[in-house]
Amino acid sequence: MTRSRAAPYRYLKRRKDLRTMRNTLPSLSKIAAALVMLLLGACAGTSDYMRNVAPDEAHYAPKPDKALVVFMRPSSLGFAVQSSVFDVTDNNPEFIAIVSAKKKVAHYAAPGKRRFMVIGESADFMGATLEPGKVYYALVTPRMGLWKARFSLRPVHAAEIPTADFEDWFGDTEWVENQPSADVWAKQNMDSIKEKMHDDLDEWVHKADKPMLEAADGQNALYVPKQKN
Repeated sequence: MTRSRAAPYRYLKRRKDLRTMRNTLPSLSKIAAALVMLLLGACAGTSDYMRNVAPDEAHYAPKPDKALVVFMRPSSLGFAVQSSVFDVTDNNPEFIAIVSAKKKVAHYAAPGKRRFMVIGESADFMGATLEPGKVYYALVTPRMGLWKARFSLRPVHAAEIPTADFEDWFGDTEWVENQPSADVWAKQNMDSIKEKMHDDLDEWVHKADKPMLEAADGQNALYVPKQKN
């Protein structure tokens, strides 16, 4: 049987096409990932348990006997999943707020050594040493979990506050406050909240590089965004 002269050509052409396809797929994957991140960048989370606070109504200021801690979640990653923040200094979760993507909340805390917790798929923690009459900042940072987003608390240190990054974090988030239904939600889910705290706290306590807000990170007044031209 005579083999067609065109067969080797077709074989080589198929191999070339396969190589082209293999080289193209990674590029397409990168483009698709970039498009997804671009779309997510425009996504802000919402919660029925929180109400928006207009900028001209956000009159937060430190009190002589309290520290003001601002929790900000500027990232859109995991925007469909809510993060909830608690004070767990005495290992008994005290509900602070639900912090959705692109939102921030103000919390008045007793001075001294504190421990805060954020809940998503799991629990994570941040230590703090707070002085009365000072303002402190922390980021709620999302990451992918097994089934849904997980969150961590990242202290914002004093050296970061004059930076463009901080200006973006603050400017890209909107103020929210608890509605009465938020406290109801926390009470109804407290068993699950405590379970996550107990599951993850011991590992955090024994970490060598625990995130900590230091007393020196406190500011005398709430940050005022720069006026845009």
